[in-house]
This record gives sequence, structure tokens and C-alpha cells, in this order.
Amino acid sequence: MKLLIVEARFYEDIADELVKGAIQVLEEIGAEYDRISVPGAFEIPAAIRFAADGHDGYDGYVALGCVIRGETTHYDYVCEESARALQDLAVRDRLAIGYGILTVENRDQAWARCSVNKHNKGAAVTHAALRMIELKKQYGLIR
Repeated sequence: MKLLIVEARFYEDIADELVKGAIQVLEEIGAEYDRISVPGAFEIPAAIRFAADGHDGYDGYVALGCVIRGETTHYDYVCEESARALQDLAVRDRLAIGYGILTVENRDQAWARCSVNKHNKGAAVTHAALRMIELKKQYGLIR
């Protein structure tokens, strides 16, 4: 099994913690993985689409990032559009994706969701991606 971790580096410290959780899960089960970075959450869906089009060796994808509310409506657009685009890839293109883009009000909320010692969303969404890969196999959709 091989997955691609796509991480948004806008909040590097938070991204690092999310990735630690994802890698821990993948290494525990002996899965192969590649890791690429993009500037922010908005770019994650395009990176996954590029990878799916250019490399058919991935069974699934783990999308990791963080969007923290600011003073403008930019937060709303980034959250909604990245989620919509990832859902389109999952449903329309049948990609197994773990959705790990934190959408939070502040850094404290982000840290509460990425702490390796507590509830690391990177680990949780990697488990979700693995489950979706299992379902694809069950229904004969893995190439």
C-alpha cells in the first residue's frame, strides 16, 4: 500500500505535528508513503489531482493543513473551497482521501487537534484514508 501525504506549510509548526501523526500510523502498518508540501490549504486539492494524474501508484492520499480565522473573509473561502475540491476528488474521481485540514479560530485550537500526545488529526485522517482504500478494494476499484 502506498499513500501520498500532501501538507500545507503555511503554519509550519502545526503541519509538522500533523505529519508526525500521519507517518506514525503509516509506519506502524508498514505502508509506503511519499510526502510533498504546498504553500497552503487552498493548493492541496490541485496537488492531489496532479499526483493522481501523473502517478497511478498511490492507493490513497492524506491532506494535511491548517486554516486559522483572521480578520477577513479569506478564511471562509479557503475552508469552503479546499473542502469542496477534496470532496469532488473523493466522490467524482474516486480517490481515497483523508481530510486533515484543520479549520480553527486560533492557534490554541489547532494545537489541541495536532498534539501527538493527545488527539492528532494527522493520525486520525490517515486511518480514514486507509479505511477508504479498504472500501475501494472491497468494491474492486483499486487498479
